[in-house]
Amino acid sequence: MPSLKAIRKRIVSVKNTRKMTRAMKLISAAKLRRAQDAIIAARPYAAALTKVVSELAAVAGTDAHKLFEVRETKKAAIVMLTTDRGQAGAFNANIFKKVEQLVEGELAGASEISLRIVGRKGASYYKRRNANIASTDAAPTNSATGLTLSRETATRIVDDFVHGRVDRVYLVFNEFKSAISQGVVAKQILPVAPEAVEATPVEGGATDYAYEPSKEVLLSSLVPLYVEIGIYRAALESIASEHGARMSAMDNATRNAGEMVDKLTLQYNRARQAAITKELLEIIGGAEALKG
Repeated sequence: MPSLKAIRKRIVSVKNTRKMTRAMKLISAAKLRRAQDAIIAARPYAAALTKVVSELAAVAGTDAHKLFEVRETKKAAIVMLTTDRGQAGAFNANIFKKVEQLVEGELAGASEISLRIVGRKGASYYKRRNANIASTDAAPTNSATGLTLSRETATRIVDDFVHGRVDRVYLVFNEFKSAISQGVVAKQILPVAPEAVEATPVEGGATDYAYEPSKEVLLSSLVPLYVEIGIYRAALESIASEHGARMSAMDNATRNAGEMVDKLTLQYNRARQAAITKELLEIIGGAEALKG
């Protein structure tokens, strides 16, 4: 049985750990609120851009831009959003599992699969497995760094797709649902698949518009922007999901530390009682020996 001194040290250590996990939970909760606000602010712009691109694609045709071109999947790329830090539960493990499912499933016929990894945890995981890593970037921490990351990543993958270095690109990230719930999403971002939207009716029953400049010129600007905004939204979702996952993990850790303190305190009291009883027995035994 551990000594009383050892148990006391363990109790102090666990209490200090509980203070840290409680503080980390509060920090993540505060950051989560800001991340949620950023997601809500980005939704109207992303929805409007999606509608415009989809309507233009429906009118101009999918052959109006190179990023609409559907090719046989010989070379593929996966952009994955992980974290720089741990202590976020199964956040990163779920991403790795989804990537493996994607490689073994929809991309099973591809002869080459490259990875564009965001986050040090993902980079470390796949470097140990000698994966084909095309690029690594630090995980975004707010909307500003998320926007910078999305621009750089969009530029890279668009250039790869246009020049035939990849035939399909997937984006894998944690989608934020609530503070205690995140779901992993694997979404194809190239070639761009326009969403089905209802054309806005105009007078006379026509559904087309007069464009200045032409539809093709508009698409050449809007489609790369559409890809960038798709990555940006995923980055915001990943940031919020990370804070939610870390908040939940730290809440569980705080609760577990409290339970451990209770168990150690009980163990300490029992050991103390046993020590006192032993000392009393020794005293009584000594007194009896002197009498005899």
